[in-house]
Amino acid sequence: MQSIEDVIFARVKKCGRGKEYFASDFAAYGESKAISKALANLVKKQILIKLATGIYYYPKIDKTLGLGALYPSLDTVAEAIARRDKARVAPTGLYALNRLGLSTQVPANFVFLTDGSPRRIKIGNGNGILFKHTAPKNLAFKSDLAMLITFALKEITQERVAPEHLDRLKYVLRQAPKEHILQDAQLMPAWIKKLILTLYE
Repeated sequence: MQSIEDVIFARVKKCGRGKEYFASDFAAYGESKAISKALANLVKKQILIKLATGIYYYPKIDKTLGLGALYPSLDTVAEAIARRDKARVAPTGLYALNRLGLSTQVPANFVFLTDGSPRRIKIGNGNGILFKHTAPKNLAFKSDLAMLITFALKEITQERVAPEHLDRLKYVLRQAPKEHILQDAQLMPAWIKKLILTLYE
């Protein structure tokens, strides 16, 4: 009879590398204490990486440059948590600016708005993810790009929008049809809607 550890390893191996797991994913295999012990053993054997409490990763291995186990990006982890919680998330703050190329600064903590539970998650390498609760209507955008631009501009504020920001946004908006972005116009502050219309001219 296979141990819980063996069963978990067989499952993650079958699914392939580069995938996040939660302790709850293995609930059918036994009691929570036994599952925790099995996961701890797999971490000790360097098969899994413990990203945070209850969150594990079966890493991709870089053999070309000899970098070893590759960690997932924080946004990948955030999206995995959102899927588990059946919640929506949206990048905001410095992370939104970085995603759009409006800032070269990479934040130590990635901030996401969510209609799920607010929480702070510390990832093993010292960085973290902060989920801030917001009203569901703020995440009702049909276009992810429109949502990202909206939250990035809110972070900059109307008074601090600079010519270099406008140049970058004009380039970004070339990737999406005007009607695709403006379908979410009712969710944007008036000044952001007006600015986007100007950039499409």
